[in-house]
Amino acid sequence: MPRAGTGRRSPLRRERVVVAAVQIADEHGVTGVTMRAVAARLGVEAMSLYHHVSGRDDVLDGMIDTVLAEVDLPASGEPWREAMRARATSTRAALSRHPWAVGLLDSRSTPGPATLRHHDAVLGILREARFSVRGAVRAFSIVDSYLYGYVLQELNLPFSDAEQMDDVARGLLHDQVADTYPHLAEVVSSQTFMSAWDADTEFEAGLTLVLDALEPDGS
Repeated sequence: MPRAGTGRRSPLRRERVVVAAVQIADEHGVTGVTMRAVAARLGVEAMSLYHHVSGRDDVLDGMIDTVLAEVDLPASGEPWREAMRARATSTRAALSRHPWAVGLLDSRSTPGPATLRHHDAVLGILREARFSVRGAVRAFSIVDSYLYGYVLQELNLPFSDAEQMDDVARGLLHDQVADTYPHLAEVVSSQTFMSAWDADTEFEAGLTLVLDALEPDGS
């Protein structure tokens, strides 16, 4: 029996390995995810991990599956535009929680059950809306191209709110910029734009443009 106060260590299993890897990636980026680092997080020897995962690639597959499992999926019968909007918004939120994941989402060749379920649900909504097979794949790709691009842009912006944006703009706006780049100067000097800027609002506006441009193309 364990000594009083020591407790009992949870048995090592694949889920714990993957969760530990996600935690490391959230803190240090995906390059920080090594078998040694994951083992240290779990308080075990690195070799013991190989009883539960085949290697780092298997861990990365599990990490992506964990992120996609956080996304709210559309249900059969939902209007497709509303369903695609809700799913894109939920995916953006998951990627904001795990910023390392956006660069890995489409790089894995061994998708897990959450990844397969995610893709099947999205394609199902589009097929129910009478997109052709090719049209459904194309619509899925177009929405995700916007979604991933926006998330990458958002993660790399040198500001996180309108006040910080205004500070950056003031640093750019001087006589040389105004004379040489008049259209850029017009944007950064626009108080209406600066005060109204909001990442969520801009995301929704762009997503609306994308969704409004898509139409079912088959049966």
